[in-house]
Amino acid sequence: MAKLSLFDRRRRRVRTALKARAGGRPRLSVHRSGRHIYAQIIDDAAGKTIVAASTLNKGTKGPGATCTAASDVGKALAEAAKAAGVTSVVFDRGGFLFHGRVKALADAAREGGLEF
Repeated sequence: MAKLSLFDRRRRRVRTALKARAGGRPRLSVHRSGRHIYAQIIDDAAGKTIVAASTLNKGTKGPGATCTAASDVGKALAEAAKAAGVTSVVFDRGGFLFHGRVKALADAAREGGLEF
């Protein structure tokens, strides 16, 4: 078996802990690249994405690699989740550390009405 990178080890650790305490709630998954940030709410039981938002959407302002753009994505995701009837989720940061753009997205989603 190949040795896992620190990122992959962190992602597995986070995902395993989430599955233990999810309690049937959908998962808010975040992916951060050098230029953009992507977020989606996934129903793992059905294996389907409920809502998704990213800096590629037209509603976000400015370049995608900023905390302001990440908070716009969080707000847009929260609005779409409300429309879809989702209020409570578990936050899956993947292997990313909880600071900067990931934290800005999470804080904006909380302000928008998502509970996690």
